[in-house]
Amino acid sequence: MGVGTFTSVVTPKQIHEQIEALSELRQELWKQLSAGLDPNVRGEIKEMDARLEELWQELRLEKARLRFGEREEIVRRARAEERLERAA
Repeated sequence: MGVGTFTSVVTPKQIHEQIEALSELRQELWKQLSAGLDPNVRGEIKEMDARLEELWQELRLEKARLRFGEREEIVRRARAEERLERAA
């Protein structure tokens, strides 16, 4: 890790809570939009959709990390297995 680099550890539960809160806000915006076309609300919904997609991806990655381990460790083990197979 370099100087000034910060990694926050977020649990799947925390990510899911963010998804739920953002989804509720998005639902309210859809209600506003149904009352009349508002370009600002449409823009906010698009931004929320993008953020929700990011959160879902983050949740999938975190669950995979918890289940299978850190990516670097998985790659290291796979390379070691490849070397063993080539040597056999």
